[in-house]
Parts: sequence; structure tokens; C-alpha cells
Amino acid sequence: MGPTLYRKKGPLVVFLLPAFLFLILFLYYPFFQNILNSFSDITGLGSAAAGLNDPWYRNYAGLFTDEKLRTALGNTLLLTVCTVVFQVGIALILALLVDSIRVGAQLFRTLYFFPIVISATALGLMFNLIFLYPSGMLNQLLSNLGLVARGIDWKDQGHFLFTMFAPVMWQYVGFYFVILVTGLNNISQDLYEAAALDGCTGLARVKYITLPLLRNVLCTCLVLAITGALKVFDLPWVMFGAGMPLNRGWLTGTYMYDQTFNRGNVDYGSTIAILIVVLGVVFSSIANRVFKPRDDI
Repeated sequence: MGPTLYRKKGPLVVFLLPAFLFLILFLYYPFFQNILNSFSDITGLGSAAAGLNDPWYRNYAGLFTDEKLRTALGNTLLLTVCTVVFQVGIALILALLVDSIRVGAQLFRTLYFFPIVISATALGLMFNLIFLYPSGMLNQLLSNLGLVARGIDWKDQGHFLFTMFAPVMWQYVGFYFVILVTGLNNISQDLYEAAALDGCTGLARVKYITLPLLRNVLCTCLVLAITGALKVFDLPWVMFGAGMPLNRGWLTGTYMYDQTFNRGNVDYGSTIAILIVVLGVVFSSIANRVFKPRDDI
């Protein structure tokens, strides 16, 4: 059955061609058009280009002098670090804890994964109710516990990054949790039983058996976390919109959207989009080299 299927190329082309055309139409064509737009003079969304910029590299030169973009890059890099440490780190701890229990494990897997299936808009509105009002849920809780005398402004300079990052961290922990739990399920219990006979239990078992055998799965999670942090947009935008606190709360995704749809700088927004793609390629290449999976595991 198998060899016969691969000798007949017709069915393969029939199934692959629609997907290939879809990629060309909705991925590759917009991408290359976006590159062209970054060199063009486009002053309004939906309007035609008025020719090339003068000089043609004007938008790319502007990247080096844009203070808000510099802030957005710094915040995005910080978010990337937090994503690796907290999202993947917490997901790993939860996966190890759930894997060690036998009663109720499926319930915990469902609960931890549940935030992924909720839309970012709904989550953003929910966290607005928690954080962004003087009498919000968090301020009420702190006041009832006697920890604060007045409501905290969670959008001020000292708190806005925590307010922005916390929902993102919380939403995607379950995604990496499911991946890591799947990796843990692929580790043979015979190894743990043999280790127990040799007196290797508890944290020693995690250090010498679980983590080495989970290396390739962890590498995948880290690469996904690093590249995913560059594209974060929905939750921060729903919570803050264009009113970023003191213009210090921009991320690359939110700043690109603001320039394109609110400011009408379509060509400059296209340039920022190209920058995000380049950063994604560079960071993913570095991550793949640093966290390169091993074939002997």
C-alpha cells in the first residue's frame, strides 16, 4: 500500500496543491508586498503608494532614531526573558507535579490548559476588571486584607510592565504544560523503577532521569516561547490600547499596529513588521543552536 501510494504522484499533487496555493495567496504574497510597502510612501490605510520614499531607505533609517521603537524592543526582550523563565519554568514545575500523582491528573491537565481556549479579548477584559480600575478586584482584595490604604494605579510607571506581562504569562503556561506532560508520558516507567532500586528518588530522579530525557521537548518549548514573545499583541492591546502608560509600555506588535492603523503610517508599520520577522528568524536560529535537540535521547 505504502510504496504504491508514493509511486503515484498524482494524489500527492492533488492534496498538496491547494495548501500550496493557500500559502502563496495568504502568506508569501502579503509578505513580499509588505517588503515593497516598507520602501514606498503610503500615508493612509487602503490608499495607493505615492512612489518610493526619498531616500528609499528612509523608513529603515528611522528605526534607529525612533525612541518608542527602542522602548518597544526593550520591553519585548524583557518579555522574552520572562516567557522563558516563568512560562516554561512554571509549566515544567506543574508538569512534574501532575505527572507524580495518579488521582485527578486529568482534571489538573484540563484546568491548566483551559486558558488557551479562551479568546484573548475575553481574557483582556477580565484582567481589566482585575487590574485597571481603582476599585478593581485586586485593589479590593488588598484593601480588605489591610495591605493598602488606597487603590493602586496598576498602569503607573512602577507597575505597568507587571500588569502587561502577568496575563501573557498566565495564558500560555498551559500550552507548554501540555507539551511537557506529553513528553513526560513518553518516558518509560521502567527507568524510574530501576532507579528506585538503586536508591535514586525524589529530586535526584528528576535531575538524572527526567530532565535529561525531557531535553528535546524542553528545547522545543524554549524555541516556541522565544519566537512567540516577539509576536505578542492581543492581550496588551485589549488592556491598554493606544494609551500605553507614559509611552513606555509599547511592544513591537502593539507599536506596529498603532503606527499602521491609528497613525496611518502604513509604510513605517510595514518596516516594523519586517523588523519583527528578522528578529524572529535571528532569535529562532540562535535558540535552535543553543538549545539544539540531541539525537541520542
